[in-house]
Amino acid sequence: MSTQPQRAFLAPEEYLKIERQAEFKSEYFNGEMFAMAGVRRAHDLIAMNVYRVLGNQVLERDCHVYSSDMRVKIKKIDKYTYPDVAATCGKEVFEDDQGDTLLNPSVIIEILSDSSKAYDRGKKFQHYQFIDSMVEYIMIAQDTIRVDQYVRQKDKTWLHYGHQNPDDIVKLESIGCELALKDIYIKLPNIPAEKQEK
Repeated sequence: MSTQPQRAFLAPEEYLKIERQAEFKSEYFNGEMFAMAGVRRAHDLIAMNVYRVLGNQVLERDCHVYSSDMRVKIKKIDKYTYPDVAATCGKEVFEDDQGDTLLNPSVIIEILSDSSKAYDRGKKFQHYQFIDSMVEYIMIAQDTIRVDQYVRQKDKTWLHYGHQNPDDIVKLESIGCELALKDIYIKLPNIPAEKQEK
């Protein structure tokens, strides 16, 4: 009778020690590390567009916008992840004095890919909801013009706004910013607008 080899369980502290010395990024959940895949050109351009537009809007305010190099910890379930963009306003809380693991983002933005969109829309969104400070979750398609915005209500439910028109503007009230879809997809002229259902 053969047995499957047991995977070694990594404690969060062990993960952080490894991750801080690694040459590539890995996420962490349930005692395991998961290497992150590379991204396509469209993904990278969209991420940089969003980062630049939001970053310019908070220059004179006590808000910060972070790229995917900022690790976010979902403290209630000991999960570490790297959102494509994360933003805060006011006092920031980090896991330790290294300042590389944010605990209290207000906005998290993920750019969807074929391999990740089901996870980003499903289990990952469920996990992000354990972050009490997060009030807006944005998912941006990279193969069509579409932005899904979820806003946490006072009763803890989530209100959904779908944006599909290049002239639409996503209002991020939690950080006092706006994202025009035409700015999100600038330099990506071949991405088609999503067909609206009639």
